[in-house]
Amino acid sequence: MSDPIVERIFELKKKHNAIILSHNYQRGEIQDIADFVGDSLGLSQQAAKADADLIVFCGVHFMAETAAILCKNKTVIMPDEHAGCPMAAMITARELREKKKLYPNAKVVCYVNSTAAVKAESDICCTSSNATKIVSSIPEDEDILFVPDKSLGAYVSSCLNRKMIFWDGYCPSHHRILAEQLVKLKSEHPKAKVVVHPECTPDVISLADHVASTTGIIKYAGSNNTKEFIIGTEIGILHRLRKENPDKTFIPITPLSDCPNMKLNTLEKVMWSLEDIQYVITVPEEIATEARQAIQKMLDLS
Repeated sequence: MSDPIVERIFELKKKHNAIILSHNYQRGEIQDIADFVGDSLGLSQQAAKADADLIVFCGVHFMAETAAILCKNKTVIMPDEHAGCPMAAMITARELREKKKLYPNAKVVCYVNSTAAVKAESDICCTSSNATKIVSSIPEDEDILFVPDKSLGAYVSSCLNRKMIFWDGYCPSHHRILAEQLVKLKSEHPKAKVVVHPECTPDVISLADHVASTTGIIKYAGSNNTKEFIIGTEIGILHRLRKENPDKTFIPITPLSDCPNMKLNTLEKVMWSLEDIQYVITVPEEIATEARQAIQKMLDLS
């Protein structure tokens, strides 16, 4: 039986020459109607090259901002204007400017999970998949201020054996994943491969077989011959993992690793956003110009 809401969404998409982008952590029904499902930067890059006038970004606010920065001639909307990111909210541009005064010679490496204003105050951006490469590009004798995720920063620091200055930010959903939970699951599923996101705490990461971004987790699960996986990231990714690998079993370390902001988007809100062309995401040009430079430096290195 067809869903009238989904039918209406497709009708409005065609009318407005729109595409729908869904982050890997979105509700399953959102992922299923999306033109592209992926990580935040990958989706923004898809938006930039898509032959569309309207981008419906199903994710959180900083992701839609990045798309708006990279898609100057397209309109970017979000189904729910309140879908923010707790980690991105843990640092402001003003706070970063004050921190930079304490370390005037440090290069600021900014995780893309941050606001456009914070990106604009940074030297270069990074993603969870390319963070080690970006940090490696900075000469060893230069200090690095890594913002805002201290867990991703600690992971990069351990991989490169390089000291960095960390902002005290983190992802609450990933910090609800506990090492003791993982130890218990490993004993119950001894043949399972453990793959976790680098936003997890160092003790969880130390227990993993593989550490990767959301895209990396999906690639690892698809290419590995193992039939059972223990997954340490936001649980929305389980929908895509199970859909693309129906012959494999995926076990979340904890069902509490759920981002309520990611789940604010619903089919009804997607439909309403297309009907009313709301909520439009705009970034002031002076901020967008500076932020775009930090993003482009990352893309040039990647």
